[in-house]
Amino acid sequence: METLPTVLLKPGEADRIVAGHPWVYHSSILRLTHTPADGEIVQVKDHRQRFLGVGFFNSKSKINVRVLSPERADIDQRFFEQRIRAALAVRQKHLPGATSFRIVNAESDSLSGLIVDKYEDVLVVQISALGMDKRKATIIAVLQKLLSPRAILERSDVASRKFEGLEESNGLLAGELASPVSVNLNGLRFEADLAAGHKTGLYLDQQVNYQAVSRFAQGAQVLDCFSFLGGFGLHAARAGAAQVHLLDQSESAVQASLRNAEANGLKDKCSAEAVNVFDWFKAQTKTGPHEKLLPKFDLIVLDPPSFTRNRAAVPDALRGYKELHVRALKLLKPGGTLATFCCSHHVNAGLFQDTVLSAAFDTRKVLRRVAAYTQSPDHPVIPMIPETEYLKGFAFELAR
Repeated sequence: METLPTVLLKPGEADRIVAGHPWVYHSSILRLTHTPADGEIVQVKDHRQRFLGVGFFNSKSKINVRVLSPERADIDQRFFEQRIRAALAVRQKHLPGATSFRIVNAESDSLSGLIVDKYEDVLVVQISALGMDKRKATIIAVLQKLLSPRAILERSDVASRKFEGLEESNGLLAGELASPVSVNLNGLRFEADLAAGHKTGLYLDQQVNYQAVSRFAQGAQVLDCFSFLGGFGLHAARAGAAQVHLLDQSESAVQASLRNAEANGLKDKCSAEAVNVFDWFKAQTKTGPHEKLLPKFDLIVLDPPSFTRNRAAVPDALRGYKELHVRALKLLKPGGTLATFCCSHHVNAGLFQDTVLSAAFDTRKVLRRVAAYTQSPDHPVIPMIPETEYLKGFAFELAR
């Protein structure tokens, strides 16, 4: 292996890397033996010259190095094949029956800056790091070899690319793709526009939770808020809900969810509105003088998009979450279930639960927690990398 440019860390900065976190910030660097090209492989050492690993260098990013291996390794096609095979083995172990799932989850799979999602026989790639972007052709070759997909689509449209000095990059990388793609989640079919849908097409991180929450749906009047393509609502309908009402701000998502309901033989149980969920709740919970609000739903699901882009936005986000829960609790029948989720990394599970309980206090409700949720196992959580854990949720039963 050729001698690599060396990044030396300041005293005290090596422990986090030794523990498994792959990011080396600019502020952690003592010096460089010589300046590497952006995207080049470098070796990382502590201030005593002890080897810590190899990774991509990028002077344009606050994350100057993304460590890929704690050992000396050539970052070539063989390296990517080994890593992606290992990632696939994790999914086959924990989601053995799934045909659509996340194959590579960036830092969770020691491939910082790379996401690969599998939607049946179509792959969607998202790259957020310069080093990965420069090796795109190699990554695509490995994916074709291991999975023989019908098509490979790129959805590198995340805002974080600009911090790496990269422009957005979208389009077909291999094969042919007719949209929408029919995706199987837990035996239900969902049409997904992989070229223009949310994230890379669907919320694969909720796949296990869709099924888990549906156990509360038998005979229930169900409200699915921020429903997108109907993931929670359709699972509830199949599980025996009496009626499911879907709310989403996107008219196209609402129409797609109704088509999904029909395709799965659930049309008669499902209705939907294209509406701002906050506005809908305000209208439904408004009462006149001496008028009592009658709760309508046995199961309410709240799965909003992230309200926070950074830590500074957390206070505003918490106010939004609290308002949402105050209004939802007013519409939940006694003994009913509230299944609620937060996908912001900046709001941890304890803070999120406290916000729900604050809403319960304001509405004079007592909640019994009956379940806790996290992201599906194809989005692995590495505790030493806090950024890998973002999705959290709870099911609360209304005690009174």
